[in-house]
Amino acid sequence: MTLFEGRKQKILQQLGTPHADYTDASPKGSVDEDVRQLVDDINGLDGFVTTSSCAGRVAVYLEGRRNGMELEPSETREPSTGVNVQSSLAGKGGGQWLFVSHQPVDTACYDQPGALSSKMGLVAGGNSAPAACNVATGRFIHLKFEPMILHILTSSLDNAQYALEAAMRAGFRESGISGVVPSSSSSGALPPAPLVAVRTHGLAFDSIVAYQDAQGNNIPMVTEEYLRTLLTIANQRFELNADRKARFWTALKQILVKVANGGDLTKQRPADWEPATERKARKRAEGLERQRQSKGVATAKHENDHVMYGLNDMPIGVEV
Repeated sequence: MTLFEGRKQKILQQLGTPHADYTDASPKGSVDEDVRQLVDDINGLDGFVTTSSCAGRVAVYLEGRRNGMELEPSETREPSTGVNVQSSLAGKGGGQWLFVSHQPVDTACYDQPGALSSKMGLVAGGNSAPAACNVATGRFIHLKFEPMILHILTSSLDNAQYALEAAMRAGFRESGISGVVPSSSSSGALPPAPLVAVRTHGLAFDSIVAYQDAQGNNIPMVTEEYLRTLLTIANQRFELNADRKARFWTALKQILVKVANGGDLTKQRPADWEPATERKARKRAEGLERQRQSKGVATAKHENDHVMYGLNDMPIGVEV
């Protein structure tokens, strides 16, 4: 059994446990329902296994204390989906989840004044404008949307490139590969373990909506209508996120089928295709060359304008 096969076997054993007992390397610590099918599909492929996942989420998060290292949501454990966690502290910095949902939020269920603020873990202040927060010492509360992210361990660099190609086609523009260099251990060198991060920042947003005062009250800095607008936008992003998730799986299947049939991924591109970085460098070089040629023509013309006339070339009416 190879090192990759051993790792995959262990991960699949964990996935086979009841959802309540399973934990992975994701911030939530378990597989979200809306990404579980994709995780199972990927893990059914030879040479691929997911190590962590998040289906996408809308969250309200209290920053950590400013006298220490400030914690970000991606570095801490999050609570169960769609619940308030007023007491869920995360780490010594004191960052705290107030609300998390991995599915769209039905704002119509919170039509009573203050209901939506309370659901988000905030003081129900209606639509009145709160006092300003001290930026230097205050702990701000963010409402943010984060799209799907997957980490896929692969058995080879080729498989990693297939997953990366599928991610780019599906719109996960910030995806990348790590672990391509062999590592070392006490028993000697270990083979590369290419890990693909499937991610995009294009759908994400982050907005400060409240702050925590000295008494520990979470004071809204925006109206409930503004909160409702942000959640409506987040719900729209969930739809776009689901579309990209489906496109990723479709693209990965198409790529693997093509490769299995002896196809070459590069043949799907036009004959004159070139990487964006190379195209940018070429365009810049061409532009500099045009500037150089244009400057040379202008210099030659300027010099010609100052050539002294010979006697036979002297214009009529000019005294010599």
